[in-house]
Amino acid sequence: MDTIIQGITEFRDAVFPGQQQMYQRLVRDGQQPKALIIACADSRVAPEHITQAGPGELFVCRNAGNIVPPFSQHIGGVTSAVEYAVVALGVRDIVICGHSDCGAMKGLAQPDALGAMPNVAAWLRHSHAASQIVCEAYPNDLDPKQHLRALALENVVVQLNHLRTHPSVAAGLAKGDLRLHGWFFEIESGSLLAYDGEAGRFAPLRTEEALPVAEASAPRLAAPDVAAQAAE
Repeated sequence: MDTIIQGITEFRDAVFPGQQQMYQRLVRDGQQPKALIIACADSRVAPEHITQAGPGELFVCRNAGNIVPPFSQHIGGVTSAVEYAVVALGVRDIVICGHSDCGAMKGLAQPDALGAMPNVAAWLRHSHAASQIVCEAYPNDLDPKQHLRALALENVVVQLNHLRTHPSVAAGLAKGDLRLHGWFFEIESGSLLAYDGEAGRFAPLRTEEALPVAEASAPRLAAPDVAAQAAE
């Protein structure tokens, strides 16, 4: 706590005076973030630090395992954060960001280790599909490190699927107002992998190339004839 208090003091005395006008503007004009990032609560993975974003630029929701429960199964902080970001703030991009050496994924791979953490075990049920994918679709001889990496990557894809069940997200996608992204941050190298929804795999993010997206912004209706008739 001494280090935390020292940091607060340094911010108040040395940092804030030079940024006071920015903070006053954020209060006057309100926040207008362009993206929601759902990331792991792991202390080594800070979205604002990774993206070098400033105050007001990102709407961030963090939890163990960067999990998004399916809409019908869980009403809570993640659900309300998604709904508020899309409906009230009008974000245009939603990112689910997993990472290497994830403790939540270690718990998913070794459920016996969660005996003293029943709430964590219950929360990780929202990642069971990722575990099933790795167990049945991947080679049986993966070493523990490979298994954990595959589990963390598949978990990002599973949570993207859960995200699509949220009504505000489903509507935003149908209107072409939203893009979904799956990211994976490698702590040890600083590299960021992005999920390409069309290719069905992760690839390193390169600034000279177009950003891969899990689902692009493209209006689509299952009943376009109905919409056309109504517009006539």
